[in-house]
Amino acid sequence: MNLLLDTHAFLWFVLDSPQLPDKSRIMIEDYSVTVFISMASIWEMAIKVSLGKLTLPVPFAQFIPDQLIQNHMLLLPIAIPHIQQVAQIPFHHRDPFDRLLVSQCLVEGMPIISRDASLDAYGVHRIWNDRD
Repeated sequence: MNLLLDTHAFLWFVLDSPQLPDKSRIMIEDYSVTVFISMASIWEMAIKVSLGKLTLPVPFAQFIPDQLIQNHMLLLPIAIPHIQQVAQIPFHHRDPFDRLLVSQCLVEGMPIISRDASLDAYGVHRIWNDRD
């Protein structure tokens, strides 16, 4: 199974935050699951770091590659079909990064780990806690 992490899920997992539910953590740690982080999330984190809204334990340029390797995660590039899907989905959500993540899930046919229940309106399979 392939699985996409929302930006906050990635950060909470790699920073070992108690905000990430056990169900989500277990799925991310399951070696039979291929875990992806979108280039859109990397871009979002870079913007937040540059604005001072996100502080990482090591420099951004080191943090991302280290975490991908340590946690056996793959980067999901932004492809033309993902952008084309963004143009087709309704505006249930205004955040451009979340809209791109939804579009990637729809195009790639993969679920997303996210606490954002507003993503459900798009018909993506969202995983978060035992109620999802």
